[in-house]
Amino acid sequence: MNTQDIFVEVGAYQVCKYTEKTPGDRFVTERIDADGRIVAVLSDGLGSGVKANVLSTLTATIAARCIKNNVPVSRVAEVITETLPVCSRRKISYATFTIIEISADNHVRIIEYDNPPTLIFRHNEPLEIERRPIEFKNASATEGTVIPSRVFFSEFQAQRGDRILTFSDGLPQSGMGTPKFPLGFTNGEVFKLAQNLIHSAPKVAAQNLARQMVRAGIENDKNNPHDDITCGVICFREPRKLLLVSGPPFKKESDTEMVNFIKQFDGTKIVCGGTTANIVSRLTEKPLESFYETGDRSLPPISHMEGVDLVTEGVITLSKVEELLQAKSQFDDLPDNGALKIIEKFLNSDCIFFLVGTKINETHLSPTFPVELEIRRTLMRRIAQLLEVKFMKHVKIQYI
Repeated sequence: MNTQDIFVEVGAYQVCKYTEKTPGDRFVTERIDADGRIVAVLSDGLGSGVKANVLSTLTATIAARCIKNNVPVSRVAEVITETLPVCSRRKISYATFTIIEISADNHVRIIEYDNPPTLIFRHNEPLEIERRPIEFKNASATEGTVIPSRVFFSEFQAQRGDRILTFSDGLPQSGMGTPKFPLGFTNGEVFKLAQNLIHSAPKVAAQNLARQMVRAGIENDKNNPHDDITCGVICFREPRKLLLVSGPPFKKESDTEMVNFIKQFDGTKIVCGGTTANIVSRLTEKPLESFYETGDRSLPPISHMEGVDLVTEGVITLSKVEELLQAKSQFDDLPDNGALKIIEKFLNSDCIFFLVGTKINETHLSPTFPVELEIRRTLMRRIAQLLEVKFMKHVKIQYI
């Protein structure tokens, strides 16, 4: 199978221990442009709160950097344990980690140290692969001695439809002490949950699957998580495409070209901007239905047109999109508005195309227009960069 037919989607969801405001887990992803690799790391710091956050963040950062520089598996673990600061109370430096490296041809390597075992599904069924132990030297900062330890290493060639799930121990330990789960949810129950969720929604997005996994842990703990709970999901899927069109073309003669591009596009379609929507409506002879409220009056309302999945206002809404993408990686409990609907469609897509009109809208240059609103082209570049770097999407911008 051509690897270009496979998109690697990475999503994660996380909640803190109910007594903390800072997560003790850390999930990081990075795309290495030089050779097309993707690295994802989940680390769980000792305890919870700020100290655990420091340990997990340092561990995840070191691990990603080591893999990026092709450091051998055993040496990665040694570097991490040599570098971690020592907990002043427990006198140990400790953080678990799971490292997932995906090459440009979708060969997967997994390195695990004390996290729950990674789950792999193929065609919605579990895929069993060998987990090979590799010993490394675990330096003790307090005693100056070396403690023999081991990591588990596994590898396989991913195919379209495969899924990888990694999670911190807050999930299998959730519900511990309750009548239903006196010994905790356990790894076995986590596996059953994942399998049931995948069977019930075979095309579920990575972010949504991670959210559902974590939500189950929260429910087990009666909505007060007793530990940080993090789940990362990687899906190998046929790319889902999205087109966002914003702004009228520079030349009026190009209106037809823009509309034909929309009509021929095979995927989700979003139109942002009243002028743009009116052009599409006129040339497709599809009426633009009256705007309706979403319940959030801080942004302009959205509209509907046959043949387009979402129609919103332009620069104001897109500026909010950029603001939310910059500030957040999870979007629960936000007001329902055009910006959130755009983000939801972004997160459920893999390859995102921006068709940006370059006609200057004099309104945006008016001194009365809010100064924080960028002109359309700059704004779209900023959104594209966030989607690429922070959310691992493939983004292409075309100007018209």
